[in-house]
Amino acid sequence: MDIDVVALFPDAVRAFCEVGVLGRAQERGIVRLRYWDVRAFADDARQTVDDRPYGGGPGMVLMAEPLARALTAAKEGRGAVRTIYLSPSGRRLDEAGVRELMGAGSLVLVAGRYEGIDERVLEAGDEEWSIGDYVLSGGEVAAGVVIDALVRQLPGALGHEDSAREDSFAHGLLDHPHYTRPEEWRGREVPPVLLSGDHGRIRRWRLKAALGRTWLRRPDLLAGRSLTSEEQGLLEEFQQEYRGQGHE
Repeated sequence: MDIDVVALFPDAVRAFCEVGVLGRAQERGIVRLRYWDVRAFADDARQTVDDRPYGGGPGMVLMAEPLARALTAAKEGRGAVRTIYLSPSGRRLDEAGVRELMGAGSLVLVAGRYEGIDERVLEAGDEEWSIGDYVLSGGEVAAGVVIDALVRQLPGALGHEDSAREDSFAHGLLDHPHYTRPEEWRGREVPPVLLSGDHGRIRRWRLKAALGRTWLRRPDLLAGRSLTSEEQGLLEEFQQEYRGQGHE
């Protein structure tokens, strides 16, 4: 997969992508990342890329021409490219969106700054996506989030082929609790079922725990999901146990 990042501070994204899963994925040729500094496409010696907004108001706006030139350079030779402007106004990224974006062989991620970018750049038909309902100082952090979410889904990126399939949201549920050694820590023990070696019981326990955690923390995810008969039964078991502990 090819991903280009167009930003004022591309080195911030580069540093994030050089470690861990992302760094190894690049070494293995699973993903190819390129970075474009918008200032390199400015007209003047001072590399001016922003100006005051028409109509007044606080802050500055990224100018259309340097950004458009950077986008042209990023797309050159790429063939079909999907361009994503990272903005609080965009479509909210979720697991389904990640899978959708994985279908694009080539992506260009545009990281905004200041009050935003000149709207005329967006009128070319590029998409706007958001990583959440809040505002960041710049889109570089958002670009790193999108890249990480995408790359970990690519075959060979993770150490275990099942890791991505079992992550939170992979099946529309939050992840089940995880435990490792020691078996007892500060008076708290690992649930015995996880030490039983019975893979069927372990699978059911994890599914019930995932359903219960989702019901408690993100009931909206369950509202949009059709449960199987097994899932419905396990969720009801969890709810009964939860209420039996004195919870409402």
